[in-house]
Amino acid sequence: MDWQPLLLTFKLALITTILLLIISIPIAYWLAYTKSRIKPVFETLVSMPLVLPPTVLGFYLLVAFSPANTVGSWLDEHLGLRLIFSFEGLVFASVLYSLPFMVHPIQAGFSNLASSLTEASHVLGKSKITTLFKVLLPNIKPSLLTGIVLAFAHTIGEFGVVLMIGGNMPGKTKVASIAIYDEVEALNYNAANWYSLILFAITFSILLLVYLVNGGYLKKFWK
Repeated sequence: MDWQPLLLTFKLALITTILLLIISIPIAYWLAYTKSRIKPVFETLVSMPLVLPPTVLGFYLLVAFSPANTVGSWLDEHLGLRLIFSFEGLVFASVLYSLPFMVHPIQAGFSNLASSLTEASHVLGKSKITTLFKVLLPNIKPSLLTGIVLAFAHTIGEFGVVLMIGGNMPGKTKVASIAIYDEVEALNYNAANWYSLILFAITFSILLLVYLVNGGYLKKFWK
């Protein structure tokens, strides 16, 4: 069995999760506390990947970033960056496709916090940034953990969107889900089974860990 697709998959999931955590915290904070009338529009845009077929998102990204089109041509000429059929393209597509899996848990965490925490921090003269990092985020650790794990696990299982924008290039864009598809097409069910079994075991383990941590079972066990 070729281990390269698995290693590429976990590399993609790790980079995507880190970027999503950085991006999602300000988005979730704004969605949790804003009273803007355009909030439903932004919530809809963030949630679209939950219901949108991944091939649709992949297709439009493929068209947008093609060197034959304006955006793709500008990126190629000015930044020397080609997002289609590249690992960078997989990262960009994965960030968009897994965005709600990180934003929604963090947004829920912010929304469930007592407003007195923020008010007390402001009364003590703390800025919004200090309040966010010193008061709010430490109090939503379960939500942060849930978002991190869901985004990581969801990225591991991506297929349609990464196939559309990344293709099937060994060592570059061929992730584990595509490797499984290739092995099934070649009637090599043994290799497909090993890829699937490894992904199943890893995703099951990290999700189980989240439930154990958030449910307090580990603390009870060690006591």
